[in-house]
Amino acid sequence: MDFFRIVESSAKKDVIEIYPDFIVKRSKDIMIRGGDFYAVWDESQGLWTTDEYDVQRIVDDEIRRVADQARERSNSSVSARYMHSFSSGSWQKFANFVTKLPENYNQLDRHLTFSNTPVDKTLYSSKRLPYPITDGDCRAYNELMDVLYNPDAREKLEWAVGAVISGDSKFIQKFIVLYGQSGAGKSTFLNILQQLFEGYFSVFEAKALVGNNNNFATEAFASNPLVAIQHDGDLSKIEDNTKLNSIVSHEEMTINEKHKSQYSAVIDSFLFMGTNKPVRITDAKSGVIRRLIDVQPSGRKLPYTRYRELMGQIRFELGAIANHCLQRYSKMGPSYYDDYLPEEMMLMTDYFYNYIEAFFDVFRDNNGISLSHAYDLYKEYCAESQIPYSLNRVNFREELKNYFEFFEDRVVINGERIRSWYSGFKTERFKFVNHELPVEESSDFAMVVDSETSILDTMLADCPAQLASPADTPMQKWADVTTTLSDIDTSKVHFVKVPLNHIVIDFDLKDEDGRKSRELNLAAAHSWPETYTEMSKGGEGVHLHYIYDGDVTQLANIYDKDIEVKVFSGGSALRRRLSYCNQLPVATISSGIPLKEKKMINEEGVKSEKALRDLVERNLRKEIHPATKPSMDFIKKILDDAYSSGLVYDLTNMRPAIMAFANGSSNQALACLKIVMQLKLKSEKDPEDVSVSQPKDPVPVFYDVEVFKNRLIICYKKAGTATVSRMIDPSPQEVERLIRLPLVGFNNRKYDNHIIYGRMMGMNNEELYNLSQRIISNDKSAPFAAAYGISYTDIYDYSSKKQSLKKWQVELHIRHKELGHPWEEPLPDEKLEEAVDYCCNDVDSTEAVWNATQSDFRARQILAAISGLSVNDKTQKHTSRILFKGDRNHKQEFQYTDLSEMFPGYKYDFGKSTYKGIEVGEGGYVYAEPGAYRNVALIDVESMHPTSAINMNLFGKYTKNYEDLLQARLAIKHGDFQAAREMLDGKLKPYLTDESTAKELSYALKIVINIVYGLTSAKFENDFNDIRNKDNIVAKRGALFMVDLMEAVKAEGYTVVHIKTDSIKIADADDYIINFVTEFGKKYGYNFEHEATYERMCLVNDAVYVAYDKDHWTATGAQFKHPYVFKTLFSGEEIEFDDLVETKEVKTALYLDMLESTGIAEDDHLVFIGKVGNFVPVVPGIGGGVLLREKDGKYHAATGTKNYLWMEAEVAATLEMEDFIDMTYFEVLAYNAKASISKYQDFDKFVAV
Repeated sequence: MDFFRIVESSAKKDVIEIYPDFIVKRSKDIMIRGGDFYAVWDESQGLWTTDEYDVQRIVDDEIRRVADQARERSNSSVSARYMHSFSSGSWQKFANFVTKLPENYNQLDRHLTFSNTPVDKTLYSSKRLPYPITDGDCRAYNELMDVLYNPDAREKLEWAVGAVISGDSKFIQKFIVLYGQSGAGKSTFLNILQQLFEGYFSVFEAKALVGNNNNFATEAFASNPLVAIQHDGDLSKIEDNTKLNSIVSHEEMTINEKHKSQYSAVIDSFLFMGTNKPVRITDAKSGVIRRLIDVQPSGRKLPYTRYRELMGQIRFELGAIANHCLQRYSKMGPSYYDDYLPEEMMLMTDYFYNYIEAFFDVFRDNNGISLSHAYDLYKEYCAESQIPYSLNRVNFREELKNYFEFFEDRVVINGERIRSWYSGFKTERFKFVNHELPVEESSDFAMVVDSETSILDTMLADCPAQLASPADTPMQKWADVTTTLSDIDTSKVHFVKVPLNHIVIDFDLKDEDGRKSRELNLAAAHSWPETYTEMSKGGEGVHLHYIYDGDVTQLANIYDKDIEVKVFSGGSALRRRLSYCNQLPVATISSGIPLKEKKMINEEGVKSEKALRDLVERNLRKEIHPATKPSMDFIKKILDDAYSSGLVYDLTNMRPAIMAFANGSSNQALACLKIVMQLKLKSEKDPEDVSVSQPKDPVPVFYDVEVFKNRLIICYKKAGTATVSRMIDPSPQEVERLIRLPLVGFNNRKYDNHIIYGRMMGMNNEELYNLSQRIISNDKSAPFAAAYGISYTDIYDYSSKKQSLKKWQVELHIRHKELGHPWEEPLPDEKLEEAVDYCCNDVDSTEAVWNATQSDFRARQILAAISGLSVNDKTQKHTSRILFKGDRNHKQEFQYTDLSEMFPGYKYDFGKSTYKGIEVGEGGYVYAEPGAYRNVALIDVESMHPTSAINMNLFGKYTKNYEDLLQARLAIKHGDFQAAREMLDGKLKPYLTDESTAKELSYALKIVINIVYGLTSAKFENDFNDIRNKDNIVAKRGALFMVDLMEAVKAEGYTVVHIKTDSIKIADADDYIINFVTEFGKKYGYNFEHEATYERMCLVNDAVYVAYDKDHWTATGAQFKHPYVFKTLFSGEEIEFDDLVETKEVKTALYLDMLESTGIAEDDHLVFIGKVGNFVPVVPGIGGGVLLREKDGKYHAATGTKNYLWMEAEVAATLEMEDFIDMTYFEVLAYNAKASISKYQDFDKFVAV
């Protein structure tokens, strides 16, 4: 922990005093708010805690540890001043220490943390919900809600719950009031809410928030709960709504807790209140109107017994309920209730609103009304309704303005001068009103489309036409087409070249379920001028045909949502299939269709995300328009144009700045914020799928960057050259020239590309450092869309071996250099050269790894050639393109198999799979009977996971492509190149010219085949996973089969020694049982290969064994595979220096403490190593050190190194220290390995050949 250290003092003779010393600094482990303790990080729990006594426990644990160490190494008396002992004075010192610290806190628990949510210190979580959010069954909840609430009321509640779960509630200025009689169901919902948000809600008192005399009304929000609940609130009398509005609007406000200092905070809470009394709404300007969503129960009730049964089941459905509400909210969106008015509540409490409603027809049907006339009506209404008090004329004059668009002091109407005139009545405030006057029915041309004979066939008879291919594309180039429309069968899908001025209005409206709706489309088409009409080939869409009297190239392609204007210019043609039509002629139209606006985005104006950002930023500075609303309109226009132009960009990280800009509008903040919600801040194309055009097989340029608060270092070199070029704080222009090169880096797509792109955009060093930190912390809004594709390729991405560059350096014996300077601190000038050298070393290392991974890169090149994509594209994308041919809707073909049909008794409950009383695991079945055995047959399933996917037809019609990949690889493996050449439409043929190219192809196919299984079971969304596949059926099918196989082998009287996913080992095996296993597998579609029969085998556990086969030994698992152990005990090979080298890798940092004797780290004696290194154990006295790992400022022995001294292997080799290696370390490893075998058989007998 960084806010204290434990001090050992020997001021008294023969007494060691141990006490905490608190460090005054800006701590990352303790937070202070308002001069008081707020929270401390509890490493043992992996959460923050606001319990001050946890500080005492954490500090005392450390005191106890240090005291125990002192007692072990010294005979002196140890006196420990524990914080729990008041007399020690440590607690008082801590209390005083807290008052000296500066304000330093991040609000805790601003996001829900479910039981399956990953957490680290920077998430500032202090609690977890006791359930995971997951898709599932919530039938009890559904039955309750369907009875107690009508659909619109339930929708409001679930939208609000979903907003909280999504995290958006912190920005939504609404609160929920459940209004109804006792027993109607208000508390039922609020009780469910409390279960959903256990630990994240508090109770509040609404009446106190709107009263005048409660200084501590906000105390209930001190913990900043995400949800605040009151079961029986009262807002029927609102004296002052300032506090309520500030909480609901999430504005910064003063929090006043009893016996604590005041402090300011933004309240994230979403309020839910139940009440029997209507909320008092005093006037149209009341802030409550804009923020209140009222919900009334249906009045229906359940039998009490059934109600109790259902409520008892709710706790089992919380994860599914949460997921259901989140999906509801995601579908509706955060702005769904922006314009909502609580009209029923207003009618019950707002006398003025009732007056307007009473004379609604008068206000609507006249073009305006004078103040005098309106006030007379008001007095009449008050008298008839016996209103206890009424507004005077002055107040009435101002209140009435809220219901009209315009107010004029003086106006002339029909020659008469009138004062105080209102016009533009706001009918939209009364949602129950039909805003449109009835209109006469027009022709029903769009309603009757039932003819199967088309006049269009006659009209376009001489136009070039051709039938469509099976892929619904033209079969020939138009230059080669000789047929006309009269030559083909128009009842089949075809293409016809229509005259240029022939346009089609395509109606493609969808219903609430997202399905195309014939009724909606016919209704929409009804309002257009009469013309020839056809139904779409699917029978749900509507196509209106017109001759356009004007320049069709100026027509916009979108009329409205799901209504498209189709113009057939250039090489385009009308795609149709005659189904049903009407018999009206094609009408001419010359107006009413929107024209293209002048594009703000074009190839010359904005060629990059950088230029688009610049243009948006200029608008935010009001350089183009002086007012906020026009600036927001302009931003929306340029983003719409960028989106439709195909430019790849991602401006999502600009959203907060745009939001703040919009909210700053003096008069149109709401309108501006609505525009923000509509902005296309990210292109449709995935930025990670973008690559720049690169020459074929270029000479790569390797590069690396280092980012400090005050420095940017870029180093690069051309492949095969010795010189590494250096760029220190380069200009944007210099970086732009660098980007034109075929850059190759290590993990550069995710990091380095974005740094150099940021510099090219003009970011300074500090901004780049902040960008670097955001990327490292996995901030999804940090990367630039265009930056992914600026490199030629990324070694880390294409390499099949996923490990750090430092690990590669150690493995390839490349010069391993660590900087040893804290990245969060500015780089001093005297360390600049060292940092540059560090960066250059990484560039050299990148080239070395490139050379070592050429087989992987060649595989990537082959995949790119087959898929038609770039070598810079990810393997996942190549695989998707090869299998699914670019079909965006490929998942509609996916097939999900219920394995319980093939394996009766199989169950998957709460993430656990059981079959025949056995828990089979989620990634493959593993079984072990430790012991020593003879004649052990090892029999493997050939490609188990791919075979399972194929047998289940996992990808529907695309499974054939996957099967071709597998069969091609097997054909290559067995030397049948001809069969492989014919697969995948012959795309593999160029790589089957000889054995070496075939081997490369086989490796590429292996990569694709293997990645598919991993993606089908991945938790993140990708092109291969199926939302229904919760139980990982690809691996599960194999696992269930292995259980069946195990039982069958045992039933034959044989001993099953070991099962590991796709292999089985059987003791005392003979030809009968090997053939039995082979035939048994065929029943399930699996092919077995008899890999070996071990003469002897010792199985220690399900992952560690050693076996002898003919004339050689085989070892699996670290204990027996260790080079020294394996050579000494089994193979008898000569021990070499590399066999004695141990690789150690940590996530933080390794140090050698050169004090040797104590193992207690002192900064003066620490030698920084880095995150990974190679070491050898050495005897005392020759310069070895204790190998330590650092964590949170504390040092611990690196795993497996305790009680030994260590030296870097490179140093030991250079100094020829082989004779000083401490062999006891390795002898202990060998002794332990022998002991493991001796548990089951005498070791000497086991190894005797």
